[in-house]
Amino acid sequence: MKTESLDLPDEVIRFYLDSGIEELYPPQAEAIEKGLLEGNNLLAAIPTASGKTLLAELAMLKAISNGGKALYIVPLRALASEKFDRFRTFSSVKVKGEGNGGLRVGISTGDFESRDEWLGSNDIIVATSEKTDSLLRNETSWMQEITTIVVDEVHLLDSANRGPTLEVTLTKLMRLNPGCQIIALSATVGNAYEIADWLKGKLVLSEWRPTRLQEGVYLNGNINFHGSQKLIEDRAKDEAVNVVLDTLEEGGQCLVFESSRKNSVSFAKRSGAKVAETLDKPTREALDELVEEIIENGETEAANELAKCVRNGTAFHHAGLNSAHRRIVEDGFRSNKIKVISSTPTLAAGLNLPARRVIIRSYRRYDPNYGMQPIPVLDYKQMAGRAGRPHLDPYGESVLIAKSYNEMTGLFDNYIDADAEDIWSKLGSENALRTHILSTIVNGFATTRDGLLEFIEATFFAHQNDTWGIMDVVDECLDFLRNHGMLEGEETLLPTVLGRLVSTLYIDPLSGAYIVEGIKKAKAEDITDMTLLHLICKTPDMRQLYMRASDYEVINDIIMARSDEFVEIPPRSKEVDYEWFLAEVKTALLVEDWIKEKSLDRITKKFNVGEGDVHAFADIAEWLMHATSRLAGLIAPDMSTDISNHVALLEKRIHYGASSELIELVSIRGIGRVRARKLYDSGLKTVQAIKSSDIATVSELIGPKTARKLFEELGVASGFRPSGSEESIKSGTMDSLMEREQSTFSDFEK
Repeated sequence: MKTESLDLPDEVIRFYLDSGIEELYPPQAEAIEKGLLEGNNLLAAIPTASGKTLLAELAMLKAISNGGKALYIVPLRALASEKFDRFRTFSSVKVKGEGNGGLRVGISTGDFESRDEWLGSNDIIVATSEKTDSLLRNETSWMQEITTIVVDEVHLLDSANRGPTLEVTLTKLMRLNPGCQIIALSATVGNAYEIADWLKGKLVLSEWRPTRLQEGVYLNGNINFHGSQKLIEDRAKDEAVNVVLDTLEEGGQCLVFESSRKNSVSFAKRSGAKVAETLDKPTREALDELVEEIIENGETEAANELAKCVRNGTAFHHAGLNSAHRRIVEDGFRSNKIKVISSTPTLAAGLNLPARRVIIRSYRRYDPNYGMQPIPVLDYKQMAGRAGRPHLDPYGESVLIAKSYNEMTGLFDNYIDADAEDIWSKLGSENALRTHILSTIVNGFATTRDGLLEFIEATFFAHQNDTWGIMDVVDECLDFLRNHGMLEGEETLLPTVLGRLVSTLYIDPLSGAYIVEGIKKAKAEDITDMTLLHLICKTPDMRQLYMRASDYEVINDIIMARSDEFVEIPPRSKEVDYEWFLAEVKTALLVEDWIKEKSLDRITKKFNVGEGDVHAFADIAEWLMHATSRLAGLIAPDMSTDISNHVALLEKRIHYGASSELIELVSIRGIGRVRARKLYDSGLKTVQAIKSSDIATVSELIGPKTARKLFEELGVASGFRPSGSEESIKSGTMDSLMEREQSTFSDFEK
């Protein structure tokens, strides 16, 4: 089907033609035939790189040209940013009639207690499923104006963590906007027809890909495909390194999927020694620039490890990297500077990062309950689907690694020739239902038990299962909410003020119950930072650190020495409870080190985590401390001002990772805790002190580039006072300072 024949505004047709898209792929043409541009609901279950995003764009642009508004839901913040950048390319496209400007795009991924009403002025809003859920809970007015909803990676309905939120959010949106068009995008799944039927949509199910994918298994020097073999030259001891080198020799790039962070780092180092030998001078120079950027954006030994790998043309990628490093690695790979990325499956989760060849070194993953377990077929298909860059590679190859003939035949049977598993709703557990029942009642989607049953009947869970069994779990949840003062009534279900606040704060009601109980039990005079930090680390919303064998004695000693700082310590005779308590305290200690300005390098080594993990813990802790502040204000308005101020200050300290004395300085845009500490310790303890200083002094502390930005931020750009050092600056001191510290100036530098 020709692009120019589509029922779309001329501006849109011209945009795609100018982009080189003159003809639709077969699955895209099928979607058009099934009513994509006529407002029909649709599920596109097609392979990676087969044009799912274009389907979403066509539906959204058609809706906007008719005066509508589109919501694009994604599972991850990184994916939200990627789609936001893509959709912003439509800013020059006028689709809303004469006199109107180009299309407007907004993004919202954080701050779960915000309505973000300002986003309503946009034509396309990109948001995570959790943020969409929170917008519904906060009764954001523009949600009722949505006419097209795109759900990316809808197969994540199967996820125990994200699935229930996505499912309930979709159920609410379908009820809120019954005439809304829903476009669901997915990898190929076993029961796509069932998801399409739930959405009352047409199904586009296809295995077609624009770039041919060959799936094979490496064994004893050969990649074995159905009906053919490819000999791989033996150049290194590691078989996977040999496969990598073969790929590079043919002008391709490699994604290597590992079973753990440790293994991904190890392979990037090991392969880098050989990959470096293949690099030409321009590539080396380009990689040197990336290395400088990595060092500027990190302060741990892991950053130095990454820099060393990148210098050799390889990189590792996992959730432990900070966001800046992940972006550098991804962009470096897209621009063909980095030749190999060794990754945990984080890169398989929707990001647009294809490669000529995908190597899956391990098809087993660690499960804390069962040890090493084979990955699902769907996960394999997601990883294999990254092979082959459309319009760039003549083909793509995915390669599993086997150690024996029997293992090779098993991999063909269980992965290459296997169908992806069915998707199953995870809404049926008490943990999943508890928070969504409260929000459903708070927002008026149900006001009675029968109303709750009616709402649940509209979910994917009910589409797959009989609901008679789930009502016992619903009743348990209702009893819990009543017992903890969040719900009133038997016939008519009414949220209390506490229940409404817990829902809008976007915390688990069990977290709310723990926090409320802890505040009530705590003695004002005994509350310390640790008291409050442990309180939030006790909640189910906080990620818990694992306990290592060496941790038990250390954490026990800390608990004994600081026993008066905890609201309640479970008896050691209750082994399970005490084990959880130890993990809670360990997690609280990490956050405490963060707000005490311990270096990221020290924290990551002490707790065996990555920079990205530290920031993730801090983000969750800040959110929960904010919730604690709001709940304390509600249930204990007579608390002393000192305690209220303590909670509010702690929230700020977690945000910046700084001591209380630095809050004024770190609040300046671009001055993170490291630079703030340098300024403070040098006597520049306030904004006024900095304003009264001179650029030479400040430049010595934080670098000239940042110093200039700082003075501009404080509104004294024209008032730089070089003081007595004016001549030295003119004679080159400034140049040498700039060479010494080529630092970046970001919104949040740590």
